[in-house]
Formats: sequence, structure tokens, C-alpha cells
Amino acid sequence: MSLEKKKAPDFALVGSDGKTHSLKQYAGKTVVIYFYPRDNTSGCTKEACGFRDNYSELIRRGIVLIGVSRDSIASHGKFIGTHQLPFVLLSDPDAAMMAAYGAFGEKVMYGKKTTGTIRSTVVVGPDGVVRKHWTKVAKADQHPQQVLDYFRSDD
Repeated sequence: MSLEKKKAPDFALVGSDGKTHSLKQYAGKTVVIYFYPRDNTSGCTKEACGFRDNYSELIRRGIVLIGVSRDSIASHGKFIGTHQLPFVLLSDPDAAMMAAYGAFGEKVMYGKKTTGTIRSTVVVGPDGVVRKHWTKVAKADQHPQQVLDYFRSDD
């Protein structure tokens, strides 16, 4: 289910900075929201560190970056501290936001069907419409570069 060209679902979730974040507060800005399964696991760490390493370029482009998982704020705090992540991570314990973005549901893991977080990313334009939707990210370590390449293609 791609959300491209559709209005991005609003949300209100607590972030690692202790504040509640909603899509409305980012109106007029381009927002990258990436959904990942779990703090401090191999693929999720590589993906987060890739975004960290390219964060200054995203900021220069005026882009807001947000990570979302079901992990607790305490877990997010440890993850951020261990890997010096400069962006906010939102906690979605009941996966309501993830479900609205198609980032939670049935997936195949190690050959078995399971229900859980689907690694994916959306780019929400300043008008609140989804500009790009990676519905399933296959290689977490390469994905931050794909996101940057998407923005660079506009240059």
C-alpha cells in the first residue's frame, strides 16, 4: 500500500526529547519518517547510523528526520546515546501510527509469516502530501543513501 500522492496521516507521539510530536507542527517543511523494528539491533543500528552520518546534509536541505519504532522512550534514549544519533525517535508502542503508514502488519521473516514492523520510509512534502514511499526497505544499511539520492536527484 503506497501512500504516494496521498495526504500523510497525522500522528501525536512522544519523542526521545520528551515532547509530543505531530505532523501538523512540521507543516511547511519536508519530513522524512523512517520506520524500523527495534533499537540496537544490527540492521536498525546500521540504518540509524547511516542517517546520522548524512544528517548534516539533510539539515542543510531543510529536511526534518524522524525515526519511529515500538520501543520505549528509555530504549530510544540508550540507542541515541550509544550511537550519538542527532535526530528524534518517536515511540509508537501500540503501532497505531505505523499501521496508518503501512509500516505494521504481516511480513515474512526467515521464511515464516509474522506480524510486526515493516521497515519503510516516507517523505512528506511541505503540503502534508507523501512525495515518496519506500514501502519495504530490503537493505537497511544502504537505505539512508537511497533517501539522500532521492533528494539529490532534484538538484
